[in-house]
Amino acid sequence: MRIDRLTSSLQLALSDAQSIALGQNHSFIEPVHLLIALLNQKNTSIAAVLKKAGATVAKLKAAADTQLQQLPEISGSDDDVHMSNDLGRVLNRADKLSQQRKDQFIASELVLLAMLQDRSRIAKTLQEAGLVEVVLQQAIDDMRN
Repeated sequence: MRIDRLTSSLQLALSDAQSIALGQNHSFIEPVHLLIALLNQKNTSIAAVLKKAGATVAKLKAAADTQLQQLPEISGSDDDVHMSNDLGRVLNRADKLSQQRKDQFIASELVLLAMLQDRSRIAKTLQEAGLVEVVLQQAIDDMRN
């Protein structure tokens, strides 16, 4: 995946996710770090697309915060934070979705869709907040039209 294919808001969210992981003493940037960063962004389409897809944003934020607190902390590290395999898989899936849609850039909405399609804990968190894949896809399509 090429970083220059990420939208500027997604690049910023990834930087914020890294800061969240670092601040929480986590050794890996996980999908939940990115989800929280996306939910905290102002003036983006994430909240709107989630609401349109029927998700309860407040419930999603609370569930993501709970999941974040359950991640193991490291101590005595050199503040070296790496992308987890789960996050790498999500970003690769978002890249593939972008290519299938013939999009020039990888957008944050497609990362949400990739998270929902993943078989990790983040998918369950999104589902528990009311997200369904086909409905999220439709909300993304409606937003883009």
